[in-house]
Amino acid sequence: MSTSQKRSTALEYMLIALLAALMALNYQIFILNNAFAPSGISGLAAMVQHLFGFSVGYISLIVNIPLTLIAFFYVNKSFALKTAVNVIVFSVLLLMMQNGVIDVSRFIYHTDDGRSTILAPVAAGVINGFIFGHSIRCGGSTGGMDYIASFIHKKRPEYSMQHISFILNLFVAGTSYFVYDFQIEPVILCIVYCYLTTEVTDRILKGGKEALRVEMITRHPAEITQRVIQELHHSATITKVEGGYTHEEKTLVICIINKHQITHFTQIISEYPDTFACVSSVNETLGNFRRIRK
Repeated sequence: MSTSQKRSTALEYMLIALLAALMALNYQIFILNNAFAPSGISGLAAMVQHLFGFSVGYISLIVNIPLTLIAFFYVNKSFALKTAVNVIVFSVLLLMMQNGVIDVSRFIYHTDDGRSTILAPVAAGVINGFIFGHSIRCGGSTGGMDYIASFIHKKRPEYSMQHISFILNLFVAGTSYFVYDFQIEPVILCIVYCYLTTEVTDRILKGGKEALRVEMITRHPAEITQRVIQELHHSATITKVEGGYTHEEKTLVICIINKHQITHFTQIISEYPDTFACVSSVNETLGNFRRIRK
């Protein structure tokens, strides 16, 4: 492994540790002191803590250590090690907060004092979605249900890990009904949390890969293509087509641009009134596509 690769790997582990610290704060501030369960194994652990007072930090270590060993030998060694760092940092810091070694009591959000009930799962879901997304981009995860999802994903790669996790988490949501005094509200809050976590995770994972596909019928293919190249720094494909109504020969121009460039592109084609264009979303771009910064 070269020096640059070692530096890159070290930075990934540092980022994973920071994300785990943020997740511990998120659990202590928004989740564990309010009557709902988050997603995954930690959701089941939160319900155990609610019923019996046994800390989520301890449960996370007990459950994830054997799962880490299984993932190390049967899934991916790097994935298992990075997830182990996340789990250990999260569990240790959470235990330190719960035992008063790190005092964050002034920041804890309590819904039982009249504050908005929905705010806790909304804030927690968005924050953990950010954490999950970046953890996956670093080649790791947050453990627990992510391990189970990775096992399924390895066997059925057409299913994304975050959607597998969402399906598994419906079980957690159903269980919370019985734990939190047979009330439907904790179930709804859990589903809101899981949905937001999945959506934010998806957006982070796709954020740098999404683009727009533009297809134009125009009499000015050379002029428009030249402006796309000069001003948007992308190229285009030009092909001859036939109109279905008039059977006239037309020119079709196809190009892929960054999402934030659509306003500039609209200004370009507005100067050619006889140009018709349609735009569609591209979920992922592969190969030689340049992502232009704003």
